[in-house]
Amino acid sequence: MNRRSLSFTVGTAAAAGLIAAAFFAQSATATPVSAGVPAVAKPTVVLVHGAWADSSSWKGVVSRLQNDGYPVVAPAVPLRGLASDAGYLSDYLKTIKGPIVLVGHSYGGSVITQAAAGNPQVDALVYVAAFAPDKGETANGLATKFPGSHLSDDPNAVPPTALNAVPLDNGAQGVDLYIKPDKFRDVFLSNRVGAARAAELAATQRPVTGQALNEPAGTPAWQGGTIPSWYLVAGDDHVIPPAAERFMAKRAGAHTVEVDAPHDVMLTNPGTVTGLIKKAAQTTGH
Repeated sequence: MNRRSLSFTVGTAAAAGLIAAAFFAQSATATPVSAGVPAVAKPTVVLVHGAWADSSSWKGVVSRLQNDGYPVVAPAVPLRGLASDAGYLSDYLKTIKGPIVLVGHSYGGSVITQAAAGNPQVDALVYVAAFAPDKGETANGLATKFPGSHLSDDPNAVPPTALNAVPLDNGAQGVDLYIKPDKFRDVFLSNRVGAARAAELAATQRPVTGQALNEPAGTPAWQGGTIPSWYLVAGDDHVIPPAAERFMAKRAGAHTVEVDAPHDVMLTNPGTVTGLIKKAAQTTGH
């Protein structure tokens, strides 16, 4: 072997040694995985919107959860009636494999309370400025149980004075309720966002029927602590009075946090909402 060949051989061997050393050093610092113990998959987070909003209201929360590796879905709720909306969501949940963290905002809280009953896959309920009704209660009744809602300046007005009623089938099928455009920024957002953004949200709001807000709830999934619950109280909520939110959270035995925010807290405080959802997921073992 000549000197050039010997130099090449020695150099190649040295390079191979450095590569091997780097590989084993990296392996030594990597997080060990116990043999035969699979990684625990994160639960699917199901985000349920409420009245006068749609699935896009969860945008800031969805991106944060996905960045943290959580599978997320935000199905569209029909907003036609509590029993039918809960039945729709119940059927939707049955298509999901594995554990579920079920999250509801506003009227969506009423929907998840009923839809989760009897579903063993639901590990946690998370209420975000939401209704958490007991059996026989209505969303409208809970919103007016304590003072502070801006939905109406007249407790006897039907519909509430901040709402426009649009007859369905000439009134034979009830009414769709919209927040009046000039009231939307105050009622839904507590004037926490600019007028232009509020006008966009008012123009694209999804209505809810009067029936949905006045339909009595069934047996709640949180009853007896069978499914643990978490609750985010929005301290400047102009739809559901904060006092009503605290009352429902305490009654459900929910782990509760409070933030100075409007009803649309997912828009103004998506990080806080995401943090509570992750807390619920991690506490239940996922």
